[in-house]
Amino acid sequence: MSKKDNLIAEKLPRHIAIIMDGNGRWAKEQGKDRLFGHYSGVESVRNIVEGSAELGIQYLTLYAFSTENWDRPKDEVSGLMELLVQTIRKEVPTLNKNNIRLHVIGNFEMLPALAQKELDDACKETEKNSGLNLVMALSYSSRWEIIEAVKNISKKIKEGKLDPENITEDTFKNYLCTATIPDPELMIRTSGEYRISNFLLYQMAYAELYFTDTLWPDFRKENLYDALLDYQNRERRFGKTSEQL
Repeated sequence: MSKKDNLIAEKLPRHIAIIMDGNGRWAKEQGKDRLFGHYSGVESVRNIVEGSAELGIQYLTLYAFSTENWDRPKDEVSGLMELLVQTIRKEVPTLNKNNIRLHVIGNFEMLPALAQKELDDACKETEKNSGLNLVMALSYSSRWEIIEAVKNISKKIKEGKLDPENITEDTFKNYLCTATIPDPELMIRTSGEYRISNFLLYQMAYAELYFTDTLWPDFRKENLYDALLDYQNRERRFGKTSEQL
């Protein structure tokens, strides 16, 4: 019997965010270069996207490439960008077949022109799909996102289009990359690292955090079910006491 059978549909999170970590270490264990790990990690993406769609998860955000990752060796970065373009081009028909809509968040201007075009085309080609919303965080960092939001809010104030006294949490959220996306209830990080690495810092204020030693290329649906079972056994109080719930 699969662990999936023990999940309670009514208690599943609406939005899962995942830091896909461990590709490089996994490749090293195989005696291969880091890019081999990234290519192998694509199969885990397919498997987890499929598993999330099967469960009826509404939003799945995958941290694919941070702004800090641009500082990695040039060969690895160029290989990752090539993998990104190839994967998007190949996967769009499957996304449409499974009614999955693609979204991308991050600093697009830092991406190569071809990657920008492929991403833009893929988002447009899947925008009518009404199933799982797959959000790819590419060239993304939360500090960059927050600073950009502050800049744009300041511009509106300077133009006289926004009164500082009227700024609320909702106002601020509307200037984030995730303005139309609900906050994640569950964040999963693979590979045994215990940090959130500049990922959705504002949005994860009340997210449950789940860490696993499993390296990303080995992460499959059963691992996802483990995380969801752990999530369903937690008490989400949002500042209240257990007695108030």
